[in-house]
Amino acid sequence: MSTVASVQVKEQIELTETEKKIFDRLLSTLRHFNLQTQLRVAGGWVRDKLLGKECYDIDIALDNMVGSEFAEKVKEYLSSVGEEPRGIAVIQSNPEQSKHLQTARMRLFDLWIDFVNLRSEDYSENSRIPTEMRFGTAKEDAYRRDLTINSLFYNINTNLVEDFTNRGIEDLKFGRIVTPLRPKDTFLDDPLRVLRAIRFGARFDFILDEELKKAAARDDVKKALEDKISRERIGTEIDLMISGNQPVKAIDYICDLTLFWVVFNLPPNVEPAIPEECYRLSAAYLDATWRLIQLIQGCSFDDEQGRLALYSALFLPLRNATYKDRKAKKIPAVNYIFRDSLKRKASDADTVINIHKSLEKFLSLIPSLLSNDDKQVNQIDWGSEVVDVPATSKLRVLTGLLLKEIKDFWRVALLMSTLLYPTDIDCTRDIINRHFQLDKRKDLFVSIENAIIKLGLEKVWDLKPLVNGKDIMNILQLKVGGPLVSEWQQKALVWQLAHPSGTAEECLDWMRETNSKRVKME
Repeated sequence: MSTVASVQVKEQIELTETEKKIFDRLLSTLRHFNLQTQLRVAGGWVRDKLLGKECYDIDIALDNMVGSEFAEKVKEYLSSVGEEPRGIAVIQSNPEQSKHLQTARMRLFDLWIDFVNLRSEDYSENSRIPTEMRFGTAKEDAYRRDLTINSLFYNINTNLVEDFTNRGIEDLKFGRIVTPLRPKDTFLDDPLRVLRAIRFGARFDFILDEELKKAAARDDVKKALEDKISRERIGTEIDLMISGNQPVKAIDYICDLTLFWVVFNLPPNVEPAIPEECYRLSAAYLDATWRLIQLIQGCSFDDEQGRLALYSALFLPLRNATYKDRKAKKIPAVNYIFRDSLKRKASDADTVINIHKSLEKFLSLIPSLLSNDDKQVNQIDWGSEVVDVPATSKLRVLTGLLLKEIKDFWRVALLMSTLLYPTDIDCTRDIINRHFQLDKRKDLFVSIENAIIKLGLEKVWDLKPLVNGKDIMNILQLKVGGPLVSEWQQKALVWQLAHPSGTAEECLDWMRETNSKRVKME
């Protein structure tokens, strides 16, 4: 079995002062009511603490009572000693959100603590919702979990880490992603665990167990993932991967396990048809974008821009693909992936589609922005709105209009454009060993970014109009607004972009003169 270098794992868990206070109150509750309950912190908190990472997600597993019952006891104890208890929230079971049992939540020392009983579960063939759940032992609870590294407990009563699978700590030390039970059974019971295995493997840079990989790539597991898991849950896992510290590794795992088209499900009858192997190009674009973002020091990509840059790169090969809705209207395939396959918010789809739509214009501007060559920019034809613009101002006008369309995401669009410039990559070509020449593309990005800043267009969408609709109506002698006012507002914007030092009065004079010519021609 392949392994990564040994991971530094602590011999025992070191509690923070806040954690000591929380656990002290819980143990005091046991003593106050003479309860024989064993309190165990489960899963991710134990794993992260052993890795020396801070974790604020504390889930308490109880061996002989339900969560809401113990939370009420804690509340009663705190009141008895003069401490103000915080409200208890009871979260009802919701299997679609991976909440198979009722969970009680309360706030202690500014941390939310979840309480739930240990359980054992049985699954039906066609659902990830357990058909039977019952109080279980700590060992049964450990074996029902997704991964050995997530099956560890910290026993608050004894101050000891408990490893009931007898391999959770070892797998943590050797960087292995392994299921407690046979991976095929684990995944068929709950196929979402396939994506969780991938996410944790990428997050910690751990190696996926060979048997796990074989099971994840099985046709029956892939079908179970499609049939048993809600698209919201799949989308949540993918978003956590894309927003995480190793998005490229996560997508590479998805590709290697032939899960790409299972996860990123396409609509029927896509035109033009998408080659099966195109997912490798998606992974290559994602890799190049991730590395470019790291290379471009000082570039202000915030978390949201970085996240949507990665989605834009992932779906770059699909940007021209469409399908027809019920009204025979052509819709971008990317829209379907976001809204139907991943059930992500509509704004994510709209932003990525707008970025993709802007690329052709961005690519046409790059030569002129690099050279500031008026002759080159004069060959660009985007329509009649820039017909009367002076040649020396056309580059600023066209760039300004483009940036107003995509606003804060213009740097993301520029990044995508640098990957496509000067020519696109054909899906059918061998791109596995293709080099994107990232240093050159970084230099290209920085050059264009500086050119845009030099033109004063970095925040052009915040540009305050020199004239308003009322001014335009007065000049055109209109009593009510309408399409003509909107048309002249666009013309005024073009004039303003072409004359960055122009005043409102100069803009109005130009409008009067232009309108006068229009009237005479009529």
